[in-house]
Amino acid sequence: MGDIENDAAGQAEAEAGEDIPEIELIIKASTIDGRRKGACLFCQEYFMDLYLLAELKTIALKITTVDMLKPPPDFRSNFDSTPPPILIDAGVAVLENEKIERHIMKAVPGGHNLFVQDKEVAGIIENVYSKFKKMLIKKDELSKNSLVSQLTKISQHLEGKANRFLTGDTMCCFDCELMPKLQHIRVAGKHFAEFEIPSSLEALWRYMGQMYTLDAFTTSCPADQDILSHYKMQQGTKMSRREELETPTYTNSVPGPQ
Repeated sequence: MGDIENDAAGQAEAEAGEDIPEIELIIKASTIDGRRKGACLFCQEYFMDLYLLAELKTIALKITTVDMLKPPPDFRSNFDSTPPPILIDAGVAVLENEKIERHIMKAVPGGHNLFVQDKEVAGIIENVYSKFKKMLIKKDELSKNSLVSQLTKISQHLEGKANRFLTGDTMCCFDCELMPKLQHIRVAGKHFAEFEIPSSLEALWRYMGQMYTLDAFTTSCPADQDILSHYKMQQGTKMSRREELETPTYTNSVPGPQ
């Protein structure tokens, strides 16, 4: 297993000494090199949640990657076949996504502030990923239009609220859930289905551009190559040797004003 340095967590720990708890999050490693961050959506979502708390100095955060293609013996003995994400708090392992989310909300200092109740936002982001997955399979105009329709609803919400983020001017759990999915839609959609998020969705692009400037997203974001590898493995194919040897790239550009 490999450690990823976390500047926000390290700084918080140094300033607060032993007063703040250390939270460890074990995430899936890259399926290409087995060391850097992999393209697991839940791993990135909880990484972002916890990174925001580390920036607020309520916790110190340690991120550990594990190569699930060749899990080390200590991982197998401790967690059997349970895949990451796995949260470790005071030596106690929290498994399963719903339990991790609940633990961050209820037990991690400051975590309750991330979990905003907003039925409207929950509704507009709920189906975006399932529509994306359907488009990857069908690759037809109907599925592409369905995804664009959902993205348009998100863009209209952002435009109507005039906030930096989905529920206000500070990030919350919904942002940590949505933005990793938008990155997958952007990178994998273009590669596998020639799909691009319309540049006319200006509010959505402003939102994405804002997220690209934030450490919580950029520190947790997998490389483009790892996102592509994630979906190739789902389709039963593999990255070519040339693709595996590519220098990792991170798509973070946004279209100019229309």
